[in-house]
Amino acid sequence: MKTGSNKFLQIVSLLLILLFIFSDADAQMLKDASTVRLLKKGVSFMYNFQFSEAKEISAEISKLYPDHPAVKLFNSDITYWENYPMLPTAAAGVSFEKNLRSCIEICEKKEGGETDVEYLLIDLCSRGLLLLFLADNGLNLEVIPLALSTYQYIRHSFDYISVYYDFDYFAGVFDYYREAYPEAYPVYKPLAALFPKGDKTKGLNELSLAADSSIFLRAESLAVLEDLYLRFENDYEKAAKSNMKLHLLYPGNPEFRDEYLKSLLVVKKYDEADTMINRIDSLSENSFFRGQVDVLSGIIEEKRNHNNNLAKPLYIRGINRMKPYGKYADEFSAYAYYGLSRIAGADRDKHLERKYRREANNLADFKKINFDQ
Repeated sequence: MKTGSNKFLQIVSLLLILLFIFSDADAQMLKDASTVRLLKKGVSFMYNFQFSEAKEISAEISKLYPDHPAVKLFNSDITYWENYPMLPTAAAGVSFEKNLRSCIEICEKKEGGETDVEYLLIDLCSRGLLLLFLADNGLNLEVIPLALSTYQYIRHSFDYISVYYDFDYFAGVFDYYREAYPEAYPVYKPLAALFPKGDKTKGLNELSLAADSSIFLRAESLAVLEDLYLRFENDYEKAAKSNMKLHLLYPGNPEFRDEYLKSLLVVKKYDEADTMINRIDSLSENSFFRGQVDVLSGIIEEKRNHNNNLAKPLYIRGINRMKPYGKYADEFSAYAYYGLSRIAGADRDKHLERKYRREANNLADFKKINFDQ
């Protein structure tokens, strides 16, 4: 899920799974142990890219709880991953956004002053997933008003931190990114000033608790921990460990896999990364994931094998394969352009070296991760 989106917006990326933690509302989902087991299986299938199985479980739950917005939200999350990376102009993107806005509308009619916990959480999760989608696609004019209107609901959810470790995810994300993101991007300081102060150390501890002990939010907690260790804490070994846990939990998820491969390359574990890449059947994946693998393979050829003649076409092919995916492609395309710049420098082509470096810097979110060393 590292697609160049504004990580500060993780404070409102409350994914759908949390809505199943409470069951005091009309549907009372968690009072049915068989439904809980179904939900856990469905979530695992979804993250592991086993979409047919996830849809079968969604259909079973729909029979038990017809017309409940939770089912619509679960289906939206399946749509998000099945079509990842999803553009807003695609048919799936249009229906996805429409369904989530419908969930928000249904929940806000039901909530009645934020007293219905289940519907409050469905509302939050719908907002979070929609914000993630909008941010991933660089639609900042739509992101900001939705983020600001969501904050009051997030603060209300903090009342339940002592009940489940899953709520430590939300507290940890807020506490850490509220301080770290405006430090890294001063342009966001005015927006951050609208929210209470956070605490980076406390946020790390809360996210670690959620990663170790939460019921449903281990994947999200591990993904956020990897991001902050890699980008803010400069602790690349811990980032790699978080990514390894995430990859082992869901080995069928190519996004989690590619993030783990990237972190291996950051810590120069080239042999381990090369072994993993050689096992990938990329023909079964879309051009976005195939492009990411091209770039990762290019880094291995350049840095491990010192073969610029093989690295260069891999970088170029990766860029071309990912180009249709817009903002999603920025991070890995930047890595490719940094590589092309280094290769041009080795060839003593100063013009191309500067050109590719400029292109990479324009795309890169965190420029210190460039594989120059």
